[in-house]
Amino acid sequence: MASRIARKARLFWPLLFLLLLSDCTTKRLAEERLPGLYVPHEIVGDVVRFTLAYNPYAAFSLSLGPYSRWIFVGLTIVILGALLWLYRAAQPRDDRQVAALALICGGALGNLYDRVRSPRGVVDFIDVGVGHWRFWTFNIADVAITVGSVVLAIALWREGSEPENVSTP
Repeated sequence: MASRIARKARLFWPLLFLLLLSDCTTKRLAEERLPGLYVPHEIVGDVVRFTLAYNPYAAFSLSLGPYSRWIFVGLTIVILGALLWLYRAAQPRDDRQVAALALICGGALGNLYDRVRSPRGVVDFIDVGVGHWRFWTFNIADVAITVGSVVLAIALWREGSEPENVSTP
């Protein structure tokens, strides 16, 4: 039993902490080195730019009114609890599901840290698009949450669609 738990932990915790460290480091670098809010700095021509922005709301600037910050803090904590429950329930050999959960949890913790740290909200700085056709400005945590969510959905869907080994008498 202990070796099964250790297998999951050896994947989950280092990946979560690596992502959290990368996210927090890149956000602080963006705050320190990108002068001015909403001033684009071309990285790969006009396609990839770094543009410092703060999002006091949720994904895609979803707002729940004047208490959005604290509502989203509470929701994030509840969701992290559910994700940790999924981690505990994951099979030790299900590396895909464990890695996906680590990505989502690490990203959620990175954005949660920003939300608690400052009323300005979550630091976003990656700006992708062409000309006036731009995607939302985002960060490393957002990428991890998105990728992790897609991988987790696929892993759970495959798990649910696999035929069970049923013994017939």
